[in-house]
Amino acid sequence: MLRSTLRHVNVAFAVLDELSDKRLLVVTGKGGVGKTTLAAALAVQSAREGLRTLVCEVNAKERISQLLGKPEVGPEVTALDENLWAVNVRPQEAMREYALMLLKFESIYSAVFENRVVRYFLRFIPSLQELVLLGKILFHLREKRPDGRWRFDRIIIDAPATGHAITFFSVPQVIVDTVPPGAMSEDATWMRDLLVDPRTTAVVLVSLPEDLPVNETIELHEALATRVKMKAQLVVLNGFIPERFTPEDMPESVPQALRDVARAHESRAQMSITSLARLKTLGLRVVTVPRIFVTDFGRSAVEQIAQIVGAPR
Repeated sequence: MLRSTLRHVNVAFAVLDELSDKRLLVVTGKGGVGKTTLAAALAVQSAREGLRTLVCEVNAKERISQLLGKPEVGPEVTALDENLWAVNVRPQEAMREYALMLLKFESIYSAVFENRVVRYFLRFIPSLQELVLLGKILFHLREKRPDGRWRFDRIIIDAPATGHAITFFSVPQVIVDTVPPGAMSEDATWMRDLLVDPRTTAVVLVSLPEDLPVNETIELHEALATRVKMKAQLVVLNGFIPERFTPEDMPESVPQALRDVARAHESRAQMSITSLARLKTLGLRVVTVPRIFVTDFGRSAVEQIAQIVGAPR
């Protein structure tokens, strides 16, 4: 058991090293595959390596601060640990920040965007809500400190799941194609350019060793590449169960109950191996993260995964 576990840890140790030159990491996959946990682990390890790291949740029930044993952070960028900040980007606050960036003065913002008639017509601008959410995140990517250095060396997005992720990251191109030239289309253009730039951005796809998540991962990879032009860097196969023995390895004296447990484990291990083989057909590197058995999935579990995805020291 120890040899098998260490083998998967060693294989996964190069994850952040492989992403070391990327300032924007987009973590996405089918709901329930562990993408939020992986985003938290990537953020923890990135911060430990000395990079000023911001991890963003997008208009979701906040989980990352909870996983790390911290109070809820809300829509304001909040420090969690050394070199680590978090924010939950929500539409109302993001709209206000975006409008103030355009209008510069709060008095003008109040006169325009707090006007009931204007707010009614804003609802008909295609994908405006998604644009301001994305704009707030990417604004932080371009934000600098007084000495000219980046405020954040890396931003990690716990992105929406599968289909919503495609819609979300397609928004800048939709705005460019549908909105007349002006401040909004100019903003959409630089957002799109950042997202599709492989020197800046990498997508990390997360899956589980099950048929449905693997199918959706393959479809998501194709849709991101063709519809959004975003490049996936690697796939993380979460909850991987390695093969440790075969039924022939068990002596006749083993009780039937233990044989049933072993058979169930072997079935899951075979599913893991099959899923790994299918994901490798994408032509991307596939990294396995072993299933972690804990009663309370919190900071300690995230720390374990952070060690697995951490670069060698």
